[in-house]
Amino acid sequence: MEMRIGYIGLGLMGKSIAKNILKAGYPLVVHNRSQAAIDELVSEGAQSASSPRQVAQSVDVVFTNLPDTPDVEMVVLGKDGIIEGAHPGLIYVDNSTIKPAKAREIAARLAEKEVMALDAPVSGGDIGARNGTLAIMVGGEAEALNKVMPVLQATGKTITHVGDSGAGQIAKAANQIMVAAQMVAMGELLIFAEKAGADPQKVVEAIKGGAAQCWTLDVKPPRLFAGNRLPGFKAYMQAKDLTIVMETAREYGIPLPSAAIHAQLYQAMLNLGMRDLDNSAVIGVIETLAHHQLGEK
Repeated sequence: MEMRIGYIGLGLMGKSIAKNILKAGYPLVVHNRSQAAIDELVSEGAQSASSPRQVAQSVDVVFTNLPDTPDVEMVVLGKDGIIEGAHPGLIYVDNSTIKPAKAREIAARLAEKEVMALDAPVSGGDIGARNGTLAIMVGGEAEALNKVMPVLQATGKTITHVGDSGAGQIAKAANQIMVAAQMVAMGELLIFAEKAGADPQKVVEAIKGGAAQCWTLDVKPPRLFAGNRLPGFKAYMQAKDLTIVMETAREYGIPLPSAAIHAQLYQAMLNLGMRDLDNSAVIGVIETLAHHQLGEK
């Protein structure tokens, strides 16, 4: 019998991931805080449920994709949560980015109900979610991953079993250290090039074939040059992820000097009213400090 899948959290990423699960032919039950995304998925063949509990009761695998650690904790362990609809053999997969320690705690609580849990955060932005080409980093039992692998393959291109519970979230935090560094460096080099008197578009062409080549430099500059700073991946989510990075680093006594500065720059974005812009729009903080807007002559 085909696995029945549940998906809770139909935001910018979650909705696209859920659509790819539906396109792969799996029966899908969805739940979301706002109704519009539910209606869209139902119109494409999904069923809706009134609570996370109801989703869990009616499926074999339940996914969540939620903004932050407290949201996941509430949906999984709270009133009318997944744990209340849990049944032996249910597999829980979290596509959210949360604290590694909390992922371990949730997995332990669900294990008491004979539910296997995978922390499976994703990277690749809205483009990767739409195209089903996400990188998925997985922590948890190999047995659970083997069972859900066909579903994950409908949503991502690179699926890596990193280790036990929490390991997927550690990998995602590491990913976000690198992403923030690239976004900030790109903003700096564009403003540096232009204010120092060179054409930043030509500078990007000159350097992206060499040692500076990276996904960020391949994908983001054309959007910025066109004046498009819409998400993508929202700045406030990047800021939240960097908070997770810094809190986890403090737990283990790990010095992260540049990540700490990048966390401050993303916090500055929020303070400057840029919270819903793309994470590449951190260039706006560099512009403010340099008194120069990209595209100025």
